[in-house]
Amino acid sequence: MRFYIVDVFAETKYSGNQLAVFRDSGKLTGAQMQRIAQEMHYSETTFITREKEHDGGYDVRVFTPEQELPFAGHPTLGTAYILQSEIIKKPVPQVSLNLKVGQIPVTFSYRKGRAGILWMKQKEPSFGKKFGPRPVAEFLGLTESDLDERFPVMEVSTGFPFLIVPLKNLRAIQRIQLDRAKYLRFAENTKSKIILVFSPETYGKENDLNVRVISPSPAMPEDPATGSGNGCLAAYLVKQRYFGDDIVDVRVEQGYEIGRKSLLLLKAGRKAGKIEVNVGGRVQFIASGEFPDE
Repeated sequence: MRFYIVDVFAETKYSGNQLAVFRDSGKLTGAQMQRIAQEMHYSETTFITREKEHDGGYDVRVFTPEQELPFAGHPTLGTAYILQSEIIKKPVPQVSLNLKVGQIPVTFSYRKGRAGILWMKQKEPSFGKKFGPRPVAEFLGLTESDLDERFPVMEVSTGFPFLIVPLKNLRAIQRIQLDRAKYLRFAENTKSKIILVFSPETYGKENDLNVRVISPSPAMPEDPATGSGNGCLAAYLVKQRYFGDDIVDVRVEQGYEIGRKSLLLLKAGRKAGKIEVNVGGRVQFIASGEFPDE
């Protein structure tokens, strides 16, 4: 099987979130895909199971080393990039992926015939529980005063749930020390098992928000660039009128604390009474190869 390595939400190579994309994988079982994802050992690996459009999109499955996911952000953009560049092989305005969560469209911009920024329109967000600051501060290793009391800690999902935590500044972002045991006890009553914290203070003056995405998983404790999580953040920013408006158009830096300076673009707003979320970024081609038959 042919596979490709791409770097998603990366302005330069090796600065974003790497992804393995397999093509012509329709004959694989789910168990075989899971084993390959374990061997590749990226945060996610995707499998294009049908290389012709089906119901208006291309069938794709997404796996982490531990499980199959209904939706994930950087795998969606990275797989759309490979569909356009390696399978369709011509500029197209849009490619749709048929995922477990439903069909996700990805639109393209081009410069000199090469794909520039890719945008994915995420599913309509849903909002879950709100939480007080004390237990959240405790499992993050912070004080209650580090949290921005103007806005709630809240569960948000656009197909994959995240716990959104507003912090006041970069100092709070930098001081986070996850107490895994405390968080696992807290998470027993939540749908979201991954935490997105954000701050209006940034490293890059051109950016609007700094984000960290933290997981209690020892195998992948922190993610350098998270499209699904930032989609949830965009929905949260609109719902809470974080910037004083129902429209969000921002640049988000992520991965700075782990030396992987990623950039994500968020556009969101209310449309016909619903919140519409779009997440964008660049994809860099890294390498390709052949995976041996099982």
